[in-house]
Amino acid sequence: MANRNRAEVRSAVHSRIRRKVRGTTDRPRLAVYRSLNHIYAQIIDDEKAQTLASASTTEKSLGVSKGGNVEAAKKVGQAIAERALAAGINSVVFDRGGYLYHGRVRALTDAARAAGLNKGEAAESEAAAVEAEATEKAAPEAAAPEAEKKPKGGKRKAKEPKEE
Repeated sequence: MANRNRAEVRSAVHSRIRRKVRGTTDRPRLAVYRSLNHIYAQIIDDEKAQTLASASTTEKSLGVSKGGNVEAAKKVGQAIAERALAAGINSVVFDRGGYLYHGRVRALTDAARAAGLNKGEAAESEAAAVEAEATEKAAPEAAAPEAEKKPKGGKRKAKEPKEE
């Protein structure tokens, strides 16, 4: 495992994902490719082996100066969603391409959902985010009383002799 580089690991993960994720005519695949300087998104119908829509940070029309950041990924997500809706595609299967669902990849998909793709998933992700924030706020309040009960380290109480 130590002799493998990142590209080989990502390729292996991507092939495992592609065994499960398949784009159909009804629900095509939204494939994401992320390089150091740019991010690319394509909507692909695997049954026909055809690209239905695409967007990337290399396009001048998006007005992106640097393509390797989260703001650029949001613009690409919004553009791919608009192009998909114009082509009559409302729902897609997301293919993260072997990358972690984090940072630019997550920003792209969240922007696409906010722009109208997979409307049901957008509501679920917003509800999950609100729920996570609520639990984070509640957790410190619940932990505070426990901290007062148990002093850390310090002096030990002397044991009192047993009375008989």
